[in-house]
Amino acid sequence: MTQKDDVIQALQGNDGMATLSQLYALTDISQWKTKTPYASIRRIVQTNREFFRIQPGLWGLVAQQKEILEKMHILDNKTAQDNEYTHAYYQGIVVEIGNVRGFETHIPPQDKNRLFVHQKLSDIASLQIMHAFSYQHIVAKAKYVDIVWFNERKMPHAFFEVEHSTDFRNSLNKFFELQDFRAKFVIIAKRERFGQFQKIIGDSIYRPIQNLVSFADYESIVKQYEKETMRYEMGI
Repeated sequence: MTQKDDVIQALQGNDGMATLSQLYALTDISQWKTKTPYASIRRIVQTNREFFRIQPGLWGLVAQQKEILEKMHILDNKTAQDNEYTHAYYQGIVVEIGNVRGFETHIPPQDKNRLFVHQKLSDIASLQIMHAFSYQHIVAKAKYVDIVWFNERKMPHAFFEVEHSTDFRNSLNKFFELQDFRAKFVIIAKRERFGQFQKIIGDSIYRPIQNLVSFADYESIVKQYEKETMRYEMGI
């Protein structure tokens, strides 16, 4: 068995696809004579024709490519389309980061059956019902934010909105209603949409939250996910 064979076997045991972080945990590296096995896994999937990139940080087996793309409603393997799966993928990434960091995590009820790789979002988020951290009408608004992290005092630590194709205003309006909480507000979108984000948040109506909302692109979120879960797997 070569190192590449070990990675292929790990993917085969996970229905043909996995995030890099999942591969770090699934791949049998016990016989690998290297001090940097995770770097080797990244190199293997990036440089061998048996693998293809589905999303940033998500890899699949070419032998199962047709089935994978059909399942995810992706039209080709070059770019992920503007679809429900893409939105749910990044929701799942942020939920996983929150879980690793020790926060309680919540996703909206309408998204509970959407898939992150093979799991329903409701199965990876730690909360099924949002904490009643404030007045009922405020909690009612907060529960529709894409991802919320709660601290040990059951108070919101961060609110995240994934903006895959819409124009940011709906997300910013949610944040506007929640601005009185000492929490982080983050918009997650494609890197090339940063200019559009800056233009919209520059509107006078959003002046009260202009310094409260930050922008994170997909690639940086995925890199953070890989970094956090690698530390977790290594017990750091």
